[in-house]
Amino acid sequence: MYRAYLEFFEVAETKRRWNIFNDVPWEALESSVGSEQKAACVEIFCAEELYLPDYSAGGVELTRSMFGAAWFQACWSYEESKHGLVLREYLTRSGLRSQAEYAVFEERVFSKAWSLPFGTCRQMACYGALQEAATFLAYKAQKDKAASEGDKVLEAIFFLLSRDEAAHAGFYRAAVELELDEDRRGTLADLAFVIANFKMPGDGLIPDYQERLRTTGAGISARTFLERALLPMLRTLGTSRAELKAAMAQLSAAGVTAVAAPVLALAK
Repeated sequence: MYRAYLEFFEVAETKRRWNIFNDVPWEALESSVGSEQKAACVEIFCAEELYLPDYSAGGVELTRSMFGAAWFQACWSYEESKHGLVLREYLTRSGLRSQAEYAVFEERVFSKAWSLPFGTCRQMACYGALQEAATFLAYKAQKDKAASEGDKVLEAIFFLLSRDEAAHAGFYRAAVELELDEDRRGTLADLAFVIANFKMPGDGLIPDYQERLRTTGAGISARTFLERALLPMLRTLGTSRAELKAAMAQLSAAGVTAVAAPVLALAK
């Protein structure tokens, strides 16, 4: 785990670090075309990023006994803090939200608290690998959309954010690989359990979350998640749909119901 973190950190320090003040072309902001749909889309991403204190507190408490995992959590928190900050700056600098409107939005977000969806480091590594991959796909889609609309500021922001999310997903996959080497059967059982109960952090916290994803265009489809997040991860981990389905069958026999849409598609 230490070696996995050191590799992650070296790449982050030498190739991936970015500056909110210098690496975003804020001078092009006046040419950005604003709309309420765009504001609502950025706002829902911003809302999920604002739960950073909860994410960090839960993650550090869970991983504090493992140097590599705990130090990754600290580094992850720093990188994610820039995500919420840059989205906030975009909303207010663009005029899509006034400072007063943003303050109300922020207060509404902080009125609820996020808690860990799973109770072990291994389960949270499985969750992190999937959640970060899904976030990468959502941010990449927004980057491509901004590019097609000529919004250079939002294109740059989502490029930087999606690159971070891809790196985070890669670390979590490396952690799951280590767990598979140590306990393949137990890790596959945990992976199956996480997939069966997977949902994004904002689901259940942000009001009308699923509806907002649909109406703003911020979400990704279950098929996209399956084909571009879950199945590639299985290939990277050296497992297969058949092996995972066997683990899911064991969960089902134990009375655990698979509720995630991608899992239903996987079973076909």
